[in-house]
Amino acid sequence: MRGPQVFSVYQVTRYLKSLLLKDRLLQDISVTGEISNYKHHKPSGHIYFTLKDDRSVLRCVFFRGDNQGLDFEPSEGMNVICRGNISLYERNGTYQLYVREMEPEGLGALYMAFEKLKEKLQEEGLFEAKHKKPLPRFPRKIGLITSPSGAAVRDFLTTLRRRYPAASIVIHPAAVQGREAPEQLAAALQKMDASGEYDILVLTRGGGSLEELWAFNDERLARFIFEAATPVVSAVGHETDFTIADFVADRRASTPTAAAELVVPDKLELERYLKERQGRLGNILQNKLHLHKMLLDRYSRAMAFRYPQELINQGHQRVDELSQRMLRSLMHGFALKDSRLKSLADRLQSLNPLEVMKRGFCLASDQKGRLLTSSRQLAVGEDILVAFQDGEAGCRVKTVKERSGLQNSGRRDADGTREEE
Repeated sequence: MRGPQVFSVYQVTRYLKSLLLKDRLLQDISVTGEISNYKHHKPSGHIYFTLKDDRSVLRCVFFRGDNQGLDFEPSEGMNVICRGNISLYERNGTYQLYVREMEPEGLGALYMAFEKLKEKLQEEGLFEAKHKKPLPRFPRKIGLITSPSGAAVRDFLTTLRRRYPAASIVIHPAAVQGREAPEQLAAALQKMDASGEYDILVLTRGGGSLEELWAFNDERLARFIFEAATPVVSAVGHETDFTIADFVADRRASTPTAAAELVVPDKLELERYLKERQGRLGNILQNKLHLHKMLLDRYSRAMAFRYPQELINQGHQRVDELSQRMLRSLMHGFALKDSRLKSLADRLQSLNPLEVMKRGFCLASDQKGRLLTSSRQLAVGEDILVAFQDGEAGCRVKTVKERSGLQNSGRRDADGTREEE
């Protein structure tokens, strides 16, 4: 029995394309939808985008020869009506609308919501530069909030480890698109900020359409970013993508890679800087030595007939002293800190109550443990407790005398009354 006829992929694709070309409806059709993934290829002039509604998407191509007559600038989120024909792109086997005409229908719902929230937060001052916190120059610990499986985290970590391996990275996994993403992003940001352990927090994900990046346009997330005590960097999408998080964050990076370059210095640049400073310091020291040697030579020549050997010997001694001083100055900073520490320890020890009591002082308190600071608190016959530096003793008051000239001076009897002296 003979099997069914076998076709190549190309033959099937060509056959389906011929079916589409034979359909009169599909060869002159108008489609309305919201523009997404809009890209205007500058070298060729062609425009690529998708039309979408709440249930489906349609890929579209608008060639340069057809789009030159446009009297408006298409943009992401705009609702348009496109007229053209449906055909099959043989290279990848997908059908798409080849647009010949386009006219605006209005802004899409997502884009309108984005503009509305942006205007609201801008009026409240959340985007103002005066609220932006500076980024630390040498961060020790960085918190990264993103999807651990996305390309963004790999790009960020690769760049950061190459530039500044001294920084430690903690990744807090969170969804970066979908219904649960805004809540997870906000919770992660709030938790990491509240810990106080991080020098910088970075929100990041790769590029995508307006709806794929929508989690970063959440109002609750925007307010958490604004209120965070830790500096926040937003690195969402590509260079042309903007979200509400970008406007509220302390700094915005165009890509995850750019975010890594923004938050840490380049170790190679630091090494070059330190070598340059080291060279400058060496030159300064050499110049000082050279200057003193020149002075020594001048003095030795000017006074050579009076006591040449003595001046030369003094000059050599001066050079040795300067060399020692330069060496000592390098250790001076450490000595100052050590001296300061010892001084603080001595001051702390001098304020120790036990040290005071060793000099003959003691503390008296009544039976309830209340400290006695005046003779007016005592009564004859009252039991008190006297504390010394190495122990304590129970005592009974036999007499109470106050210093003359003090107000309310006198003696208190056993019943608690006091007579004036």
